[in-house]
Amino acid sequence: MGFASTRRGLLGAASGAALTGACASFFSAATDTGSNGRRASTLAAMRRATAFMTERVAYRGGYVWSYLPDFSRRWGEMEAYPTMIWLQPPGTATVGHLYLDCYAVTGEAFYYRAARQVADGIIGAQHPSGGWNYLHDFAGEESARRWHETIGKNGWRLEEFHHYYPNATFDDAGTSEASQFLLRLYLIRRERALREPVERSIRFVLNSQYANGGWPQRYPRVAGEVHYAPYITFNDDVADENIKFLLMVYHTLGDSRALEAIRRAMDVFPLTQQPAPQAGWSLQHHHETLAPMGARSYEPESLASHTTAGNIAQMLDFYEWTGEERFIARIPEALDWLDSLRLREDQVRVRGRHYPTFIEIGTNRARINHRRGSNVVNGAYYWDYNPERAITHYGQWRALDVAALRARYEQLRAAAPDLAGSPLVRGNFRMPRLFTTHTISVSDLNSNVGAGDIARPTPERVDQLVAGLNAEGYWPTPLTATSNPYIGDGPAVPAPGDFGMTLVGDASDTSPHTTQNPVTGISTGTFIQNMSALLLSVDSGQ
Repeated sequence: MGFASTRRGLLGAASGAALTGACASFFSAATDTGSNGRRASTLAAMRRATAFMTERVAYRGGYVWSYLPDFSRRWGEMEAYPTMIWLQPPGTATVGHLYLDCYAVTGEAFYYRAARQVADGIIGAQHPSGGWNYLHDFAGEESARRWHETIGKNGWRLEEFHHYYPNATFDDAGTSEASQFLLRLYLIRRERALREPVERSIRFVLNSQYANGGWPQRYPRVAGEVHYAPYITFNDDVADENIKFLLMVYHTLGDSRALEAIRRAMDVFPLTQQPAPQAGWSLQHHHETLAPMGARSYEPESLASHTTAGNIAQMLDFYEWTGEERFIARIPEALDWLDSLRLREDQVRVRGRHYPTFIEIGTNRARINHRRGSNVVNGAYYWDYNPERAITHYGQWRALDVAALRARYEQLRAAAPDLAGSPLVRGNFRMPRLFTTHTISVSDLNSNVGAGDIARPTPERVDQLVAGLNAEGYWPTPLTATSNPYIGDGPAVPAPGDFGMTLVGDASDTSPHTTQNPVTGISTGTFIQNMSALLLSVDSGQ
């Protein structure tokens, strides 16, 4: 629910793509990428970059997203304390997966030790329930509360950080990625010290699931928690990511509990589909009544076009996996509803985005979000039907390929699915050999990681990457994202200026924003992306 709603977890598919698309790479064999004759210098650069990250950047084995070169400031989705690590991708577990990828290709124990260091940080940040929060402060709960009451509270648009809730979250794939990483690491050597943290993560996913198959955004419940925490959450691929982890658990550990949970998770999709003619879904649904619900103040009660497209794709997957007609019986209704939302070219506000994000229940009108004021104290979000001056930090229009969804539906209807290859059948699974080179799209706000499979670089590109590693051992990156330092709560009277369409408010707003005068610093995203490219350049595919 953070800075970019299109940011995806480690194994997430591109926006609107089917779960089958994600699982195609998830279950497929590695491609032989060959080698390029620059192996020695490339491997040396990779080791040097990794040594810098593990020895100079990591804190207790964990990472945030970006750092000033002197480490005087650092950021995850918001500015972080030196004692913090970030679990949201591309944070700590993403780096851990990268180290395991390097180990898989090179066989060097150096990378296994680096991954094991990451595991120590992730285990240290694991909530007693078995999941993870967006971030963890090793200085303790008092320090974490202080951060939320200062920096977190004053991030105007980052409402998920406004209060300290001592529990875990499924939002933004932090818990699912950490769980996948620990399981992957455990399977290599089956270290006894890793087995219990893995089991705790499995129990977290199982215990938090409702009987109807849905998962809440946060778990377990805590007093005073934000109102939308218990709602069944489709936003940010909560169900998708949990199903992937459970598939890993079922096939690698033989845990039948995982298969039972997957089947329940599939059930909640048709249960929550709304009646025609608005046969779609919301970001979240009430955990008891299943009614569409609102969440943050700029996520009004409504149906969501992009969530609907994603859920259609997932139910097409479920039909392929099971052959059960109930998963596709009402797909035409959902597709027809999406078609009814498509804007004419003269109505399009953002090039290529033809579908409003939020649709009012009953009227089919687009609810457009705006804001007034200058900070979290004097500002407020509101919605109306006016497309002028919409907020820009949360997309009010979406690019959806409804035609492709309809074509896939028609293709599936034309022939019965072949259940022999269903991932619900034992044996139809192989752990991906490499994780960070598959289709991912995440951002540390300075460097976009992925947005497609990372391609094997040309020899010229390899030379550029090796030469670009500086004397200290990192790739200098313009930190185009920054934030105002915390200066106290904002004034009750709005500051002069127009903050309706900006990423940040007045000087008291601690939200991240872009700057026209970036300083050069250290980007975790750049490290992941460049290392993944170099990794492919030396990989034989074996």
